[in-house]
Amino acid sequence: MRLALDLLIAFNSLAVARASSISQPASDCSSLLNLTLAPGYEVSNAAIFQSETLNASGIVNTVALCRVEGTIHYGHDLAPGDDGPNTLTWNLYLPKPNDYNGRFIAVGKDHPTISMDSSPLRPKAVSLLDIPLGNGGYAGEIDEASMMTQLNLGYAVAGCDSGHSIAATGNSTSAPFLKNNAEVKAWIHDSIAMTTNLTRDLTTEFYTETPAFSYYYGCSTGGAQGYALAQLYPEMFDGIFAGSPGNWYSHLILSFLWNGLHTQRSGYMSQEVLDFITTKVVSACDHLDGAIDGLIENPQLCKYNITQLECASGQNSTTSDGAVECLTSDQISATKAIYDGPKSTIDGEEIYPGMSLGSESSWLLQETTLYTTYSALILKELVFDRSSYNVSKFDWGEDVLEVDQIASPLIDAISSDLSAFHSRGGKLITTQGWADPFNAALWPIQHRNQIQANMSGINASDFMEIFMVPGGGHCGSNPAYPHVPGTYDVLDALALWVEQGVYPAEIKSSDPPDGTNTTRKLCPWPKNARYVAGDVDDWVSYDCA
Repeated sequence: MRLALDLLIAFNSLAVARASSISQPASDCSSLLNLTLAPGYEVSNAAIFQSETLNASGIVNTVALCRVEGTIHYGHDLAPGDDGPNTLTWNLYLPKPNDYNGRFIAVGKDHPTISMDSSPLRPKAVSLLDIPLGNGGYAGEIDEASMMTQLNLGYAVAGCDSGHSIAATGNSTSAPFLKNNAEVKAWIHDSIAMTTNLTRDLTTEFYTETPAFSYYYGCSTGGAQGYALAQLYPEMFDGIFAGSPGNWYSHLILSFLWNGLHTQRSGYMSQEVLDFITTKVVSACDHLDGAIDGLIENPQLCKYNITQLECASGQNSTTSDGAVECLTSDQISATKAIYDGPKSTIDGEEIYPGMSLGSESSWLLQETTLYTTYSALILKELVFDRSSYNVSKFDWGEDVLEVDQIASPLIDAISSDLSAFHSRGGKLITTQGWADPFNAALWPIQHRNQIQANMSGINASDFMEIFMVPGGGHCGSNPAYPHVPGTYDVLDALALWVEQGVYPAEIKSSDPPDGTNTTRKLCPWPKNARYVAGDVDDWVSYDCA
């Protein structure tokens, strides 16, 4: 693996030219167009928008802003320069000085649901609902809705397209950017770093002072970017939120392939079958946290045996009116395979963890589109470089080794050594839904265990925590659990930890899709929320134990 700190120094040396070439700090928006930038960096537009004049996917700016737009041209070694054949597009939103909270935040694209209530860190209460943060999937565009939401909270906020355009992300049969290793490395590893160095310098020029704190906020692939930043650019951010992280991306897509191949033909399970399984599992393990609330607090404590749902000899799997009665033997085998996760045919070792009990209602995408949209394209275009490659012939031994050799160095961020991030005082929070339809819920836990084991003499909880979400989906709510809050007070907890040293002993979740006032308590792993007394739908009725 290349030395990311060397690249960081290179990036910094290529950002905004400082006092030697700028006679006065920028004092208005248009002056940002006149800054002398190093080769490869360009500001293409800088304009003022008054409040209530800019709409991004239904989110309107409540404060006036300076919107700055530009590009970074980078080469195959990722260092920006005049001759860079690849282009990263970025935006920077700068609230007027009276509305600026003194903080910088970098975001990308995804669709988590995050709630931010009033706290001592902000002068007034603000809600953050259904905001996209962090680069999801293949990325390829700037999430201006996410940027707008953060702007309205007072942040100077930057976003980028992760180093390639949406056109390059392709479709179900092609993803052209995967054939360009520079674009692939920028996608997860380096695009946020390139964007941050420039846009944070521009923020400093605009306000004539450096932001007091810098944060990164991302989920899904954006969560992978968060771990990449902690690993490769440990000095860059004070606090990182990395939700539902796909940071072992090369093996995540192998889990998609495993699940897809095991549920074809007679192993296929319709949505009705999947719902049937979840109903049985939840009813058997709902009571484990002391409250009957339609949830499994910790699926690892649930010992449900799926074979009890297998049809008896001669029994039909459905009734005459189509209701699911039981599972066929092939469906039982497919279900077990998904719970187990992919295994190596060489040594039987786990390739990626399996899905958790209670997540079954969310498996339909695993059966249908995930392995064709992600596994097939990455294997065909990045790993094997052969459009005719038949994914059904994937060898779960030798081909895994090839994935590890070719794809992993480009798209994974799985180092267990985060000592540099810890030493600089950085803090990292991860949330992960137990019923995530994409990412196996156990992966972030396993990775944290690897980090703890590697960092001798350091307690991982000193600088990173995972908050598991019972019934939670991917970066927010899961439609199978409409009564489960899908918005999390993560940024408040992260900022308090970074700025005041207040350890996040619990996080409140709120705003369930069913519209009720249900709130729940999220606990730092391995603690679980245990019902004590009172309203089961009120987070104060639980303790973390």
